[in-house]
Formats: sequence, structure tokens, C-alpha cells
Amino acid sequence: MEATDVLIRPIRDVDAEAMGRVHAQVWHETYDGMVSRAALEAVSPRRLADLWTHYAQRGPEHRHAAALVNGEIVGFAASGPARDADAPAERELYFVYLLDSWHRKGIGRRLFDAVVDDGEPLYGWIAKGYPGGTGFYEKRGFVLDGAERDETFLGETLTEVRFSRG
Repeated sequence: MEATDVLIRPIRDVDAEAMGRVHAQVWHETYDGMVSRAALEAVSPRRLADLWTHYAQRGPEHRHAAALVNGEIVGFAASGPARDADAPAERELYFVYLLDSWHRKGIGRRLFDAVVDDGEPLYGWIAKGYPGGTGFYEKRGFVLDGAERDETFLGETLTEVRFSRG
């Protein structure tokens, strides 16, 4: 299916259950082998749905989008104010998540474009060694800037690297 068959729209409160399900599946697909199977098995679509319940009610400085194919959410993205004291830009790309089966169809690019202005100075974090992750961001003008941090992810430590563009 081509990306032209995809609807990109803001995340809505009624999306919470579907967002939780897709979020959990993306984490399983993305972090398998990066964190333990036990940690991944603890990921509950219901628990993640709770995180999405009021996401759409964030202020206008938060930009978010969901990608739907045949009415079903297959990915989502968000950006907003920088959360780090030493941020290299005023805005942060929080995430671009897409189910594996929808990679390389232009959907990730469309999600990114929905939450980021063209050429906007921005930064974000991805798991070190994330398969294919850096290529997506490099195509959008980002460079790994040398910053690393250890984050607790599903009760385990995961090293993240920062990418930024000016």
C-alpha cells in the first residue's frame, strides 16, 4: 500500500486504546534484543493506553500525529518543548513510532513532517544501536552530536544517543 492511502491526523483521546496497542507492539518490535524478554513481556497495551488517555489535551506547543491505514493506527509521532536543561535546541522530537510492517513506505516521513516544521532546529534521543534509526534522522538533516545518557527503560538501563540539527 502506498503512503497516499494513509491518513495523518492529530492524536485524539478516543485513540487511547489503539495507541496503547500499537505502542506496545512497536516496543516489542523495536527493543527485542536491546532489553530482556521479561521486561518486554511486562509491556501492557492497557498500561500504555493509560498514557495516551489525555495526550491530545496538551497545549499548542505540543505537536502530535497518528498515521491511519484503513482506519487503523499504524504509527505516531510527537514533538514539543525541550525537556533537557542542556538542550541544543528549543524543541525536541519526542518519538516517531511505526509498526515494522509499515516501514519504508513514506509513512514515517509524513509523521515526522506533521510534527516538525521544515528546517526547524530540533533534537531527540534514540536507543544506541537502534536498527535503522540513525539513517531516518540523517536524511532529515540530523547528526549524532556526541551526547549519550543512560535511561531506565522497562526497569533496565538503556543507553541513548542524541541527534540534533541546527
